[in-house]
Amino acid sequence: MTSLGVIRVLFVALLGLAGFLLTPFRGIVEPWAAAPAGALAGLAVGFAIVYFESRIKEVSLKRLIGAAVGSTLGIFGAFLMSMVLERALAGQAALPFVQLLVLFWMTYVGLVVGANKGDMLNLGALGGVFGGEKQGQQAFKVLDTSVIIDGRIADIAETGFLDGAIVIPQFVLRELQLVADSADSMKRNRGRRGLDILQRLQKMAHLNVQIIEDDFPHVRDVDMKLIELARVYDCKIVTNDFNLNKMAQLHGVEVLNINELANALKPIVLPGEQMRVFILKEGKEYNQGVAYLDDGTMVVVDNAKRMISKTIDISVTSVLQTTAGKMIFGRFDERIHTVYEKAAHASEKPQHREQTASASSAPGTPA
Repeated sequence: MTSLGVIRVLFVALLGLAGFLLTPFRGIVEPWAAAPAGALAGLAVGFAIVYFESRIKEVSLKRLIGAAVGSTLGIFGAFLMSMVLERALAGQAALPFVQLLVLFWMTYVGLVVGANKGDMLNLGALGGVFGGEKQGQQAFKVLDTSVIIDGRIADIAETGFLDGAIVIPQFVLRELQLVADSADSMKRNRGRRGLDILQRLQKMAHLNVQIIEDDFPHVRDVDMKLIELARVYDCKIVTNDFNLNKMAQLHGVEVLNINELANALKPIVLPGEQMRVFILKEGKEYNQGVAYLDDGTMVVVDNAKRMISKTIDISVTSVLQTTAGKMIFGRFDERIHTVYEKAAHASEKPQHREQTASASSAPGTPA
Protein backbone atom coordinates (compact mmCIF):
# COMPACT_ATOMS: atom_id res chain seq x y z
CA MET A 1 0.00 0.00 0.00
CA THR A 2 1.31 3.44 -0.92
CA SER A 3 1.77 6.28 1.56
CA LEU A 4 -1.30 8.02 0.15
CA GLY A 5 -3.33 4.85 0.72
CA VAL A 6 -2.18 4.68 4.34
CA ILE A 7 -3.19 8.31 4.86
CA ARG A 8 -6.62 7.61 3.41
CA VAL A 9 -7.17 4.59 5.66
CA LEU A 10 -6.10 6.57 8.75
CA PHE A 11 -8.37 9.45 7.76
CA VAL A 12 -11.42 7.18 7.39
CA ALA A 13 -10.58 5.40 10.66
CA LEU A 14 -10.26 8.69 12.55
CA LEU A 15 -13.65 9.86 11.28
CA GLY A 16 -15.18 6.55 12.35
CA LEU A 17 -13.60 6.87 15.81
CA ALA A 18 -14.77 10.49 16.12
CA GLY A 19 -18.33 9.40 15.29
CA PHE A 20 -18.12 6.59 17.87
CA LEU A 21 -16.90 8.88 20.66
CA LEU A 22 -19.00 11.98 19.90
CA THR A 23 -22.25 10.01 19.27
CA PRO A 24 -23.91 12.62 17.02
CA PHE A 25 -27.16 10.61 16.99
CA ARG A 26 -27.60 10.69 20.79
CA GLY A 27 -31.26 11.29 21.58
CA ILE A 28 -32.33 10.29 18.06
CA VAL A 29 -31.71 6.56 18.30
CA GLU A 30 -31.63 4.15 21.22
CA PRO A 31 -28.80 4.83 23.71
CA TRP A 32 -27.09 1.51 22.98
CA ALA A 33 -27.15 2.23 19.21
CA ALA A 34 -25.90 5.84 19.37
CA ALA A 35 -22.18 4.99 19.38
CA PRO A 36 -22.31 2.35 16.57
CA ALA A 37 -24.53 4.63 14.44
CA GLY A 38 -22.08 7.49 14.91
CA ALA A 39 -19.17 5.25 13.94
CA LEU A 40 -20.97 4.09 10.79
CA ALA A 41 -21.82 7.69 9.87
CA GLY A 42 -18.20 8.74 10.36
CA LEU A 43 -16.94 5.87 8.16
CA ALA A 44 -19.49 6.71 5.46
CA VAL A 45 -18.48 10.36 5.46
CA GLY A 46 -14.81 9.36 5.33
CA PHE A 47 -15.31 7.06 2.35
CA ALA A 48 -17.34 9.78 0.58
CA ILE A 49 -14.57 12.36 1.13
CA VAL A 50 -11.88 9.96 -0.12
CA TYR A 51 -13.93 9.17 -3.23
CA PHE A 52 -14.50 12.88 -3.86
CA GLU A 53 -10.76 13.53 -3.46
CA SER A 54 -9.84 10.75 -5.90
CA ARG A 55 -12.23 12.18 -8.50
CA ILE A 56 -11.44 15.85 -8.10
CA LYS A 57 -7.68 15.38 -8.60
CA GLU A 58 -8.41 14.46 -12.24
CA VAL A 59 -10.07 17.85 -12.85
CA SER A 60 -7.96 20.62 -14.37
CA LEU A 61 -7.12 23.76 -12.44
CA LYS A 62 -9.26 25.84 -14.79
CA ARG A 63 -12.34 23.76 -14.03
CA LEU A 64 -11.68 23.95 -10.28
CA ILE A 65 -11.40 27.72 -10.41
CA GLY A 66 -14.52 27.96 -12.57
CA ALA A 67 -16.46 25.68 -10.19
CA ALA A 68 -15.34 27.67 -7.13
CA VAL A 69 -16.28 31.00 -8.68
CA GLY A 70 -19.59 29.64 -10.00
CA SER A 71 -20.63 28.11 -6.68
CA THR A 72 -19.68 31.29 -4.80
CA LEU A 73 -21.81 33.39 -7.14
CA GLY A 74 -24.61 30.86 -6.76
CA ILE A 75 -24.52 31.11 -2.96
CA PHE A 76 -24.51 34.92 -3.16
CA GLY A 77 -27.48 34.84 -5.55
CA ALA A 78 -29.32 32.42 -3.23
CA PHE A 79 -28.73 34.79 -0.31
CA LEU A 80 -30.30 37.70 -2.22
CA MET A 81 -33.25 35.56 -3.27
CA SER A 82 -33.72 34.37 0.32
CA MET A 83 -34.01 37.98 1.49
CA VAL A 84 -36.75 38.55 -1.07
CA LEU A 85 -38.52 35.31 -0.11
CA GLU A 86 -38.34 36.23 3.58
CA ARG A 87 -40.35 39.36 2.90
CA ALA A 88 -42.74 37.69 0.46
CA LEU A 89 -43.40 34.57 2.57
CA ALA A 90 -43.12 36.07 6.06
CA GLY A 91 -44.73 33.78 8.62
CA GLN A 92 -45.16 30.88 6.18
CA ALA A 93 -44.19 27.42 7.47
CA ALA A 94 -42.65 26.51 4.12
CA LEU A 95 -40.23 29.46 4.12
CA PRO A 96 -37.17 27.58 5.54
CA PHE A 97 -37.65 24.73 3.07
CA VAL A 98 -37.97 27.10 0.12
CA GLN A 99 -34.85 29.02 1.19
CA LEU A 100 -32.86 25.79 1.55
CA LEU A 101 -34.13 24.61 -1.84
CA VAL A 102 -33.05 27.88 -3.49
CA LEU A 103 -29.62 27.62 -1.83
CA PHE A 104 -29.03 24.08 -3.12
CA TRP A 105 -30.36 24.92 -6.57
CA MET A 106 -28.27 28.08 -7.07
CA THR A 107 -25.13 26.48 -5.65
CA TYR A 108 -25.47 23.41 -7.87
CA VAL A 109 -26.17 25.43 -11.03
CA GLY A 110 -23.26 27.76 -10.30
CA LEU A 111 -20.94 24.81 -9.67
CA VAL A 112 -21.84 22.97 -12.89
CA VAL A 113 -21.89 26.04 -15.15
CA GLY A 114 -18.67 27.40 -13.65
CA ALA A 115 -16.89 24.07 -14.15
CA ASN A 116 -18.01 23.85 -17.79
CA LYS A 117 -17.02 27.43 -18.53
CA GLY A 118 -13.73 27.02 -16.69
CA ASP A 119 -12.14 25.65 -19.86
CA MET A 120 -12.50 29.12 -21.34
CA LEU A 121 -10.12 30.65 -18.78
CA ASN A 122 -6.73 31.67 -20.13
CA LEU A 123 -4.60 31.13 -17.02
CA GLY A 124 -1.42 31.17 -19.09
CA ALA A 125 -1.85 34.92 -19.53
CA LEU A 126 -1.40 35.37 -15.75
CA GLY A 127 2.04 33.74 -15.78
CA GLY A 128 3.73 32.62 -12.58
CA VAL A 129 2.03 29.66 -10.94
CA PHE A 130 -0.57 29.45 -13.72
CA GLY A 131 2.00 29.47 -16.55
CA GLY A 132 1.93 25.69 -16.76
CA GLU A 133 -1.73 25.74 -17.74
CA LYS A 134 -0.96 27.29 -21.12
CA GLN A 135 -0.16 23.93 -22.69
CA GLY A 136 -3.65 22.71 -21.90
CA GLN A 137 -5.15 25.54 -23.93
CA GLN A 138 -3.98 23.87 -27.13
CA ALA A 139 -6.64 21.20 -26.62
CA PHE A 140 -9.30 23.90 -27.10
CA LYS A 141 -10.51 23.90 -30.73
CA VAL A 142 -12.87 26.25 -32.58
CA LEU A 143 -14.96 24.99 -35.51
CA ASP A 144 -15.77 27.20 -38.46
CA THR A 145 -18.83 27.01 -40.72
CA SER A 146 -17.15 25.19 -43.61
CA VAL A 147 -15.89 22.28 -41.53
CA ILE A 148 -19.30 21.85 -39.87
CA ILE A 149 -21.09 21.71 -43.23
CA ASP A 150 -18.41 19.38 -44.63
CA GLY A 151 -19.38 16.76 -42.03
CA ARG A 152 -16.12 14.81 -41.85
CA ILE A 153 -15.36 16.38 -38.48
CA ALA A 154 -18.03 14.16 -36.90
CA ASP A 155 -16.38 11.01 -38.31
CA ILE A 156 -12.99 12.16 -37.01
CA ALA A 157 -14.45 12.91 -33.58
CA GLU A 158 -16.03 9.46 -33.38
CA THR A 159 -12.62 7.84 -33.83
CA GLY A 160 -11.32 9.68 -30.74
CA PHE A 161 -8.62 11.70 -32.52
CA LEU A 162 -10.11 14.99 -31.26
CA ASP A 163 -9.57 15.80 -27.60
CA GLY A 164 -10.24 18.78 -25.37
CA ALA A 165 -13.14 21.18 -25.71
CA ILE A 166 -14.89 21.67 -29.07
CA VAL A 167 -16.22 25.22 -29.26
CA ILE A 168 -18.76 26.69 -31.68
CA PRO A 169 -19.02 30.50 -31.54
CA GLN A 170 -22.46 32.06 -31.70
CA PHE A 171 -21.55 34.04 -34.84
CA VAL A 172 -20.74 30.74 -36.61
CA LEU A 173 -24.18 29.42 -35.63
CA ARG A 174 -25.80 32.56 -37.04
CA GLU A 175 -23.97 32.11 -40.34
CA LEU A 176 -24.99 28.46 -40.43
CA GLN A 177 -28.61 29.44 -39.77
CA LEU A 178 -28.52 31.93 -42.66
CA VAL A 179 -27.29 29.18 -44.97
CA ALA A 180 -30.02 26.82 -43.73
CA ASP A 181 -32.69 29.52 -44.41
CA SER A 182 -31.36 30.36 -47.88
CA ALA A 183 -33.74 30.48 -50.85
CA ASP A 184 -31.29 28.34 -52.82
CA SER A 185 -32.21 24.69 -52.25
CA MET A 186 -28.60 23.54 -52.48
CA LYS A 187 -27.42 26.04 -49.85
CA ARG A 188 -30.42 25.22 -47.68
CA ASN A 189 -29.58 21.53 -47.72
CA ARG A 190 -25.96 22.26 -46.86
CA GLY A 191 -27.00 24.42 -43.92
CA ARG A 192 -29.40 21.81 -42.58
CA ARG A 193 -26.71 19.18 -42.91
CA GLY A 194 -24.42 21.38 -40.81
CA LEU A 195 -27.06 21.64 -38.08
CA ASP A 196 -27.43 17.85 -38.11
CA ILE A 197 -23.66 17.48 -37.75
CA LEU A 198 -23.71 19.77 -34.70
CA GLN A 199 -26.42 17.66 -33.08
CA ARG A 200 -24.37 14.56 -33.82
CA LEU A 201 -21.32 16.10 -32.13
CA GLN A 202 -23.32 17.12 -29.06
CA LYS A 203 -24.53 13.54 -28.59
CA MET A 204 -20.96 12.18 -28.34
CA ALA A 205 -20.33 11.47 -24.68
CA HIS A 206 -16.53 11.82 -24.90
CA LEU A 207 -16.69 15.32 -26.41
CA ASN A 208 -17.08 18.57 -24.49
CA VAL A 209 -19.04 20.71 -26.97
CA GLN A 210 -19.59 24.33 -25.92
CA ILE A 211 -21.37 27.25 -27.57
CA ILE A 212 -19.86 30.59 -26.58
CA GLU A 213 -21.32 34.08 -26.87
CA ASP A 214 -18.02 35.88 -27.49
CA ASP A 215 -18.25 38.24 -30.45
CA PHE A 216 -16.23 41.03 -31.98
CA PRO A 217 -18.69 43.69 -33.21
CA HIS A 218 -15.94 45.84 -34.72
CA VAL A 219 -14.99 42.92 -37.04
CA ARG A 220 -17.47 42.21 -39.83
CA ASP A 221 -15.83 39.24 -41.56
CA VAL A 222 -16.57 35.85 -39.92
CA ASP A 223 -13.10 34.50 -40.75
CA MET A 224 -11.46 37.43 -38.96
CA LYS A 225 -13.79 36.92 -35.99
CA LEU A 226 -12.54 33.32 -35.76
CA ILE A 227 -8.93 34.47 -35.91
CA GLU A 228 -9.51 37.07 -33.18
CA LEU A 229 -11.24 34.48 -31.00
CA ALA A 230 -8.36 32.02 -31.47
CA ARG A 231 -5.84 34.72 -30.56
CA VAL A 232 -7.74 35.69 -27.40
CA TYR A 233 -7.97 32.12 -26.09
CA ASP A 234 -4.70 30.88 -27.63
CA CYS A 235 -6.39 27.94 -29.34
CA LYS A 236 -6.63 26.25 -32.75
CA ILE A 237 -9.10 26.65 -35.60
CA VAL A 238 -10.49 23.53 -37.28
CA THR A 239 -11.39 24.26 -40.91
CA ASN A 240 -11.16 23.10 -44.52
CA ASP A 241 -11.26 26.63 -45.94
CA PHE A 242 -8.06 27.32 -47.91
CA ASN A 243 -8.28 31.12 -47.54
CA LEU A 244 -8.96 30.96 -43.79
CA ASN A 245 -6.00 28.61 -43.45
CA LYS A 246 -3.67 31.14 -45.09
CA MET A 247 -5.09 34.12 -43.18
CA ALA A 248 -4.75 32.33 -39.84
CA GLN A 249 -1.14 31.44 -40.57
CA LEU A 250 -0.38 35.09 -41.38
CA HIS A 251 -1.80 36.08 -37.98
CA GLY A 252 0.16 33.37 -36.14
CA VAL A 253 -2.88 31.20 -35.33
CA GLU A 254 -2.59 27.40 -35.52
CA VAL A 255 -4.99 25.64 -37.89
CA LEU A 256 -6.13 22.03 -38.19
CA ASN A 257 -7.07 21.62 -41.85
CA ILE A 258 -9.32 18.63 -42.54
CA ASN A 259 -8.25 18.57 -46.20
CA GLU A 260 -4.59 18.32 -45.22
CA LEU A 261 -5.46 15.43 -42.90
CA ALA A 262 -7.30 13.65 -45.71
CA ASN A 263 -4.37 14.16 -48.08
CA ALA A 264 -1.94 12.81 -45.50
CA LEU A 265 -3.99 9.62 -45.21
CA LYS A 266 -4.05 8.94 -48.96
CA PRO A 267 -1.92 6.02 -50.21
CA ILE A 268 1.62 6.98 -51.19
CA VAL A 269 2.36 6.58 -54.90
CA LEU A 270 5.97 6.67 -56.11
CA PRO A 271 7.21 7.53 -59.62
CA GLY A 272 7.67 4.42 -61.72
CA GLU A 273 4.83 2.47 -60.15
CA GLN A 274 2.10 0.96 -62.30
CA MET A 275 -1.54 1.93 -61.85
CA ARG A 276 -4.79 0.90 -63.49
CA VAL A 277 -7.22 3.78 -63.95
CA PHE A 278 -10.41 4.58 -65.82
CA ILE A 279 -10.01 7.52 -68.19
CA LEU A 280 -13.05 9.72 -67.61
CA LYS A 281 -12.49 12.81 -69.73
CA GLU A 282 -10.05 14.77 -71.87
CA GLY A 283 -7.29 16.76 -70.20
CA LYS A 284 -6.39 20.43 -70.72
CA GLU A 285 -3.13 19.75 -72.52
CA TYR A 286 -2.66 18.02 -75.85
CA ASN A 287 -3.38 14.28 -75.90
CA GLN A 288 -4.08 14.10 -72.16
CA GLY A 289 -6.70 12.06 -70.34
CA VAL A 290 -8.00 12.56 -66.80
CA ALA A 291 -8.93 9.86 -64.30
CA TYR A 292 -9.91 9.89 -60.61
CA LEU A 293 -9.04 7.47 -57.82
CA ASP A 294 -11.60 6.24 -55.31
CA ASP A 295 -10.52 8.90 -52.80
CA GLY A 296 -11.02 11.71 -55.36
CA THR A 297 -7.35 12.17 -56.31
CA MET A 298 -7.02 13.44 -59.88
CA VAL A 299 -4.73 11.51 -62.23
CA VAL A 300 -3.51 13.28 -65.39
CA VAL A 301 -2.33 10.81 -68.05
CA ASP A 302 -0.29 11.68 -71.15
CA ASN A 303 -1.08 9.93 -74.45
CA ALA A 304 -4.52 8.85 -73.17
CA LYS A 305 -6.91 11.14 -75.01
CA ARG A 306 -8.13 8.36 -77.30
CA MET A 307 -8.64 5.99 -74.35
CA ILE A 308 -11.60 7.88 -72.81
CA SER A 309 -14.16 5.54 -71.19
CA LYS A 310 -11.57 2.74 -71.01
CA THR A 311 -9.55 1.21 -68.21
CA ILE A 312 -5.83 1.31 -68.92
CA ASP A 313 -2.49 0.67 -67.24
CA ILE A 314 -0.27 3.70 -66.71
CA SER A 315 3.16 4.39 -65.32
CA VAL A 316 3.38 7.13 -62.64
CA THR A 317 5.83 9.87 -63.60
CA SER A 318 5.41 12.38 -60.74
CA VAL A 319 3.23 13.32 -57.76
CA LEU A 320 2.34 16.92 -56.90
CA GLN A 321 1.34 17.63 -53.28
CA THR A 322 -0.30 20.97 -52.48
CA THR A 323 -2.41 22.33 -49.63
CA ALA A 324 -5.43 22.01 -51.89
CA GLY A 325 -4.83 18.31 -52.56
CA LYS A 326 -2.71 15.77 -54.39
CA MET A 327 -2.32 15.29 -58.16
CA ILE A 328 -0.75 12.28 -59.85
CA PHE A 329 0.81 12.50 -63.31
CA GLY A 330 1.33 9.42 -65.42
CA ARG A 331 1.99 8.21 -68.94
CA PHE A 332 -0.01 5.69 -70.91
CA ASP A 333 2.25 2.87 -72.04
CA GLU A 334 0.63 1.56 -75.20
CA ARG A 335 2.79 -1.54 -75.22
CA ILE A 336 1.69 -2.61 -71.74
CA HIS A 337 -1.92 -1.96 -72.61
CA THR A 338 -1.63 -3.80 -75.90
CA VAL A 339 0.02 -6.78 -74.22
CA TYR A 340 -2.76 -6.77 -71.64
CA GLU A 341 -5.43 -6.78 -74.38
CA LYS A 342 -3.60 -9.47 -76.38
CA ALA A 343 -3.31 -11.59 -73.29
CA ALA A 344 -7.04 -11.25 -72.75
CA HIS A 345 -7.75 -12.23 -76.41
CA ALA A 346 -5.21 -15.06 -76.25
CA SER A 347 -7.00 -16.54 -73.26
CA GLU A 348 -10.26 -16.42 -75.21
CA LYS A 349 -8.93 -18.12 -78.41
CA PRO A 350 -8.09 -21.58 -76.90
CA GLN A 351 -11.56 -21.63 -75.34
CA HIS A 352 -13.07 -20.85 -78.76
CA ARG A 353 -11.05 -23.62 -80.42
CA GLU A 354 -12.08 -26.12 -77.73
CA GLN A 355 -15.73 -25.20 -78.17
CA THR A 356 -15.41 -25.63 -81.98
CA ALA A 357 -13.69 -28.98 -81.65
CA SER A 358 -16.29 -30.30 -79.20
CA ALA A 359 -19.09 -29.13 -81.48
CA SER A 360 -17.54 -30.87 -84.52
CA SER A 361 -17.06 -34.15 -82.65
CA ALA A 362 -20.60 -34.29 -81.32
CA PRO A 363 -22.80 -37.20 -82.59
CA GLY A 364 -24.91 -36.38 -85.61
CA THR A 365 -22.73 -33.43 -86.61
CA PRO A 366 -22.26 -33.34 -90.39
CA ALA A 367 -18.66 -33.63 -91.59
